[in-house]
Amino acid sequence: MGKFAVRTLIVGIVLLSTFSSLLSAQSWTPVAAPFPGAGAGAAFLLTDGTVMIHQEQTTNDAWYKLTPDIHGSYANGTWSQLAPIPFYSPLFFGSAVLRDGRLLIEGGEYNQLKAVWTSLGAIYNPLTNKWKQVNPPAGWTTIGDAQGTILNNGTYMQSNCCTKQFAYFVPKGLTWTAFDTNGKFDVFDEEGFNLLPNGKILTVDAYVFQYNATGMNSELYDPTTQTWSSAGSTGVQLWDSHCGQSRSASFEVGPAVLRPDGTVFATGANTCGPGHTSVYNTATGTWTPGPDFPGNISVADGPASIETNGKVLVMASVNEGAPASFFEWDGTNLAATVNPPNAGNDGSFYGHLLALPTGQILLADYSQDVELFNPAGTFDPSWAPAITHVPTAVTHGLTYTVKGLRFAGMSQGAAYGDDYQPYTNYALVRITNNSTGHVFYCRTKNPSSYALQSSAVQSTHFKVPAGIELGPSTLQVVTNGIPSGSVSVTVN
Repeated sequence: MGKFAVRTLIVGIVLLSTFSSLLSAQSWTPVAAPFPGAGAGAAFLLTDGTVMIHQEQTTNDAWYKLTPDIHGSYANGTWSQLAPIPFYSPLFFGSAVLRDGRLLIEGGEYNQLKAVWTSLGAIYNPLTNKWKQVNPPAGWTTIGDAQGTILNNGTYMQSNCCTKQFAYFVPKGLTWTAFDTNGKFDVFDEEGFNLLPNGKILTVDAYVFQYNATGMNSELYDPTTQTWSSAGSTGVQLWDSHCGQSRSASFEVGPAVLRPDGTVFATGANTCGPGHTSVYNTATGTWTPGPDFPGNISVADGPASIETNGKVLVMASVNEGAPASFFEWDGTNLAATVNPPNAGNDGSFYGHLLALPTGQILLADYSQDVELFNPAGTFDPSWAPAITHVPTAVTHGLTYTVKGLRFAGMSQGAAYGDDYQPYTNYALVRITNNSTGHVFYCRTKNPSSYALQSSAVQSTHFKVPAGIELGPSTLQVVTNGIPSGSVSVTVN
């Protein structure tokens, strides 16, 4: 890819289960305080409700944390600086928030802005504000901008950008269980992963090192057999072959997002025309071509995210250049929506989207202006987490278990592909004090399952923060911005 970029307020809202229904139309809200680093890039939702954002397009590594205010507002949140990775400064890398709450960073197409496709890795502990080095799987010389994902059972799966190798991460001991090929058609470069309701992983092939001007293959990974197989033709080409001119092909593929109706909306890149889209039906295992983007717009590297209303928000542009345009897919129509202030200066790859527990979607675009997208409408109640068991009294500083349905949500959340994985299909626990309306997030860990759209009981552990206000309160589980109904608890 070798690409670089140089480069009202919602006040006092008490978070209710009907948050997103308060918004009558799509809009953008800026985070009031500018990003304190040079430019905001990859963003991750930690399990205590804070957002961790990487400073990018600079040679020095830096990380910052956005903490929502006492009313749960990210727009009025505060920034604090976190420890940098002491041994490398990656750009375009694999990533995941793990079951234990730590953040794993793997590889990088760039290190200190040099194209190296590194195999370095690091893991961050938010409790100690420290990083540890993670060695690559044995024999791996590259990881680069390769994608990763968390399987239903909580195992993190990392691919190697430039080969057909992939591996499972073992958090205890920071080691790996590695696999080579296992039926994979082509190398992983440029592709993205999508976790499906049946636990399999869907990817759209990009034909890197196997150029085929008419190639439209997709693949499924089955964690049970640990093998890959074809998922059929996408019907239209989603990777950029530059219309059959191999020397000019970028091999880029756009992001794909699972919707609550069980379909995956996949977007395409195209350097010689409009980007195509296609829809994968997880019930039938078939693809149906969707509408093209208008003009010559496509998503040659760029973000997308599920909205609480079930639509998909997509950031697109012409050949990754400015200006960027935002679109929404509702299952039938691909329509332009309101653009943020910086869209005129952004290319699609500048964008990083992250689903927040407020129902908003955070946008970081290499600038100091971090924006929040406010979707119109609200969610279907059948998509919401439902609490079936939680203690009626909790004590600050102690850890408890909450059980219920749909804790992993209906979608992984936001997506990008091989350069950024902002998945948020894990439950947060939010406690609101009845007297003050003040909002507190409990740090969660060890969810029982990441299975999407599941009918099985799921659970997570949560630790009541030491600084929480005491007395009668309400507790909610929230995933991808969709909250459960409120349960009465007393905080002792």
